[in-house]
Amino acid sequence: MQAADRLVLDTVRRGGPWPAILAVTAITGAAAELALPYLVGRTVDAFTAAAPQQTFWLALSAAVVAAVMLCESLGVWARGASAAHAAAGLRLRLLRHVLAAGLPVTRRYPGGELVTRTGLNTEEVGRAPEAVTGALTPLVPTVGALVALVLIDPRLAAALAAGVVAILLVLRAFLRTTTAVAGGYQEVQGEIAARLVDALGGARTITAAGTADREARRVLGPLPRLRARGLGLWRANATAGVQAGLVVPVVEIAVLAAGGLLLAAGDLTIGELYAAARYAVLGAALSGALGYLGGLARARSAAARVAELFTLPTPHYGTHPLPPYPPKPSGTAGGAASGRTPGTLEFRSVTAAGLAVPELVIPGGTVTAVVGRSGSGKSLLAALAARLADPSGGAVLLDGVPLTELPRRTLRRAIGYAVERPVLTGDTIADALTPYPGPSGDDLPEHVAEAARAACADSFVRRLPDGYDTPLADAPMSGGERQRLGLARAFARGERLLVLDDATSSLDTVTERQVARALTEDPRGRTRLIVAHRLATAARADQVIWLDNGAVRATGPHRDLWQDPAYRAIFQSTPHATDTAASGKHHPPPPPRAGTPSAPAPRRDGHLPGGAPVTGEDRAAPAPRAGEGRAGGPPAPAPRRDGHLAGGPAASGEGRAAPAPRRDGHLAGGAPSSGEDRAAPAPRQGQGGLAPRQSEGFGGGR
Repeated sequence: MQAADRLVLDTVRRGGPWPAILAVTAITGAAAELALPYLVGRTVDAFTAAAPQQTFWLALSAAVVAAVMLCESLGVWARGASAAHAAAGLRLRLLRHVLAAGLPVTRRYPGGELVTRTGLNTEEVGRAPEAVTGALTPLVPTVGALVALVLIDPRLAAALAAGVVAILLVLRAFLRTTTAVAGGYQEVQGEIAARLVDALGGARTITAAGTADREARRVLGPLPRLRARGLGLWRANATAGVQAGLVVPVVEIAVLAAGGLLLAAGDLTIGELYAAARYAVLGAALSGALGYLGGLARARSAAARVAELFTLPTPHYGTHPLPPYPPKPSGTAGGAASGRTPGTLEFRSVTAAGLAVPELVIPGGTVTAVVGRSGSGKSLLAALAARLADPSGGAVLLDGVPLTELPRRTLRRAIGYAVERPVLTGDTIADALTPYPGPSGDDLPEHVAEAARAACADSFVRRLPDGYDTPLADAPMSGGERQRLGLARAFARGERLLVLDDATSSLDTVTERQVARALTEDPRGRTRLIVAHRLATAARADQVIWLDNGAVRATGPHRDLWQDPAYRAIFQSTPHATDTAASGKHHPPPPPRAGTPSAPAPRRDGHLPGGAPVTGEDRAAPAPRAGEGRAGGPPAPAPRRDGHLAGGPAASGEGRAAPAPRRDGHLAGGAPSSGEDRAAPAPRQGQGGLAPRQSEGFGGGR
């Protein structure tokens, strides 16, 4: 609990002027209450003796009563203000820390758990100034009462001291028990919140499956444990209250009994006996700290949960600038003497969470696709490239500068990042897309509009009632439209590198092709790293990085990697690879044996011999170059008009070129032409990769 106690004290210290005001009012009020018995006693003695100072003592007593009331009123106001101020400050610090830490936080804690800790738990910790002040304030009248009784008669002070020790023991046991039980209570609260957030995120699936009742039982499953913890808190409060309630009257009776004996012996006056009785009440009022100690216990347990988040590391940024963009000619001051193209991305012996990238260079201005089966590390590689995560070993460099040495502002201006399900922030659509302001404070609205057009978002945004000024809450959007805005945000903000992590998965075929054309024809010449699931996306790229079980298995042009059956199997088993659902009949065929011909072409009716329809994979494979066979075999023979190769083997969908679409947009045989159908043109003779023609888009579609 040391970290929790430090956080509680730090929250009190950061509470601004309110904890100080609360402490002053509490101490002043306690001092006034401490002085009141003495003043009332003197007033009683003055009236009993008919002394001339009776009016003075009465007026002074009334003034002290007014001071106590004023301090109590100011204390109530200061308690609320200090709690609100402390909670707001702590919540802001925690939110910034969680957002800065990024992926490690979201991987370790569910969303509902984070909401509970940043919301409810920080509010509990925010009440620490009130709890600490309220728990310490009763010590003032207790100590003062002991001193006053010593001055009246030490024997009265001894009776009160024995009772104070007993009360302190009760409070100490109560603080320990309540802290432990409150921690368990808050833990169960976080568990319920995490389950609820998950259920709300899948509300449509739950409704469609008809499992609402079962899901409600799952969300509320921890309620019995929450009830048990709540009863534990109640029992702790009740036990401590009963114990303190028994000690207080015993202490008061002991002091009064001792005072009565002293009065009978003539050692006390009536006024002193009254003062002693009042001081006994004030000294025993330490038990009134029970409620504040309960609040302090809850604040300590909540602080332990909040402090756990603060222990997660956040990325540190450097001060090294990037080379000028575009770079000056080689050899000039500030130029790219190394000859790197702007946007060059390098991985040097990078290791992170099961991913290992020994040496990898992505040339500036190129389009690179990252492919691999689920769990191979594609998204982690993209996160490392955008510095949403840091490697445990090695370094990632942009234009020769390690990402860890770049200032945060420079880093975020240089790299644009888009994901499958983007979260849009800001008040309006324009806020969500606007990049960091330039040196003159200009938000570059034309640049934003250009990015929106490239992402095919401008048309539907302008149809909204207020266009780009439409509030996000008033702009109903489909998944594809939201994804287009996420792409536009990345296009507008990334000056050197665009990282797209499956950021086109929700787009229709036509829109995806238009976005792909914008990527390949980017006039700013930025580097593009795309996590690809569709075969057409890989076919359009300048090079492909093939990940397998957290390692780079191969890199190179798509057409070269396509010769490997294991590479082809990635797309034949990936849902996004084709437009046609997998039927179970199309499995990755084994590589042809030496001396066998390559896969034949389909018949004119769009089916393979035997009736199997042509799938996206069937149409996507590029044709072998002249003089080449498959896997060491002889050159592929030309197909006959009936769709079979010379010699009779049926066409399989591999080792042949994609059929050209008719003018009506359909493939031979009537199958509609999709983005993948048009995306894999046969390479021109002498080229090793898939270079698009000037008249074509990213994939060569018409």
